[in-house]
Amino acid sequence: MNREKYMAQRASLLAEMKAFIEDGKMDDYAAKVKEVEALDAQWDVVVLANANIKALEDKTKVTEIENKGVTVQMAKVIDSMNNVADDNIYNGMEYRKAFMNYVVNGTPIPAQFNVDANTKTTDVGTVIPNTILDKIIEKMEATGMILPLITKTSYKGGVSIPTSSVKPVATWVAEGATSDKQKKATGEVVFSYYKLRCAVSMSFETSVVSLSVFELSITNNIAEAMVKTLEQAVISGTGIGQPKGILAETVVVGQNVDITAAGDVAYATLVEAEAALPLEYENDAVYGMTKKTFMKFIGMVDSQKQPIARVNSGINGKPERTLLGRPVILNNYMTSLGATIAADTVVAFLFNFKDYVLNTNYDVTVKRYEDNDTDDQITKALMLADGKVVDKNSLVTITKKFA
Repeated sequence: MNREKYMAQRASLLAEMKAFIEDGKMDDYAAKVKEVEALDAQWDVVVLANANIKALEDKTKVTEIENKGVTVQMAKVIDSMNNVADDNIYNGMEYRKAFMNYVVNGTPIPAQFNVDANTKTTDVGTVIPNTILDKIIEKMEATGMILPLITKTSYKGGVSIPTSSVKPVATWVAEGATSDKQKKATGEVVFSYYKLRCAVSMSFETSVVSLSVFELSITNNIAEAMVKTLEQAVISGTGIGQPKGILAETVVVGQNVDITAAGDVAYATLVEAEAALPLEYENDAVYGMTKKTFMKFIGMVDSQKQPIARVNSGINGKPERTLLGRPVILNNYMTSLGATIAADTVVAFLFNFKDYVLNTNYDVTVKRYEDNDTDDQITKALMLADGKVVDKNSLVTITKKFA
């Protein structure tokens, strides 16, 4: 299989997937997903095989020293140096040359070196080198879905954002008449300083003998940990010692939809949520929920038998999820519908993420230092940040009732 054939087959399968989604044939869609995964796995095998062949083609053939005009006397000196005080014939230059010729040219090893014995796997454990791949396999985590969507500022000393829920009203007046003077009342959202810190310690010995990939992995882990903690705070932060999350806000009256303790999501649930979203805020509002909650809507149809949940393949090949045509942003920072709960819990919400502001007083800085008492090498990341919802009028919550 060449690359052109692989890409053509994959494009054909993706086209069939889109057609199944549009027709609401989700079982056929799921089957096509497995076909694409199988095709990708087959292509991975082909790529690996070609890489192995390329590696073998690039091997440099070893040239014997006699072919470079070295005198017999010098060869004897080298031979004597390699055989001094060693009775093991397999360490001698003669055997090593014979072994090299066998490996490179396929020339049989002379009979005097062959011993009537059986070689077992336990006999070669110390001479077969272990190759360490320059990669550390770690459990993947879903991060980076929320931070790109919110509003980010970097004001030193905190920031206050004026807010107002009162707007002036225009009135019709007769000729020569006037109108009442109106007051413009304002409030403010104040941001504080919360320190986010992540430090990893590595012993001096480990820092000296470990692979460079290990040190790179530590840096990547720290960055991922910072992103994960920030996104967790954006969604469900308490506001005490950390940013205040979206779900910690008290929604505007009439902008919450309840699901009974014994009930489940239905088409009417989304209709009610859409109705609760003010018209002025609906343009950029998106759904937020976990993947398990979103999958509850797959297969659900409206009165016209049209699917309300769709999974389309975007330009970059990644899935794009929608509910009633509105984008869905998945996250792992809230409770899934169907999970065991001990109190009323928000399982989904509508919100314009631009209405959440994350202010960093001190941007992420990575430092390395040494503990003078233990010689341990410590990598530390530090930042000061706070975040809040500055306009909660675009927030509509779907709450699962406990009782």
